[in-house]
Amino acid sequence: QVQLVESGGGLVQPGGSLRLSCVASGSTLDDYMMGWFRQAPGKEREAVACISKSGSSTNYADSVKGRFAISRDNGKNTVYLQMNSLKPEDTAVYYCVPFCGTGEPSSQGTQVTVSS
Repeated sequence: QVQLVESGGGLVQPGGSLRLSCVASGSTLDDYMMGWFRQAPGKEREAVACISKSGSSTNYADSVKGRFAISRDNGKNTVYLQMNSLKPEDTAVYYCVPFCGTGEPSSQGTQVTVSS
């Protein structure tokens, strides 16, 4: 079973950027479609982005389309989420998962806080 560790979160001002990373171990990443979802306090989980096994196809939630970009480096067993033009409503814990959509996370996630 794949184990995932996210990093790269932090505090950023509105309009700023962050790049999240997700490193996999225990299995080769190219066996999986990969996704990011987020959860903010008091809100439902939201699937943010998804990428195919090869990286040739991506999908995004409408709320982040044009601002976020998901990518992967299967040789490094790593998935990335580049987040630009961040808004306060992007504040949440971000999780990477070995599927597209939302679910019960098996990792710690990384906190992203967008605030001035």
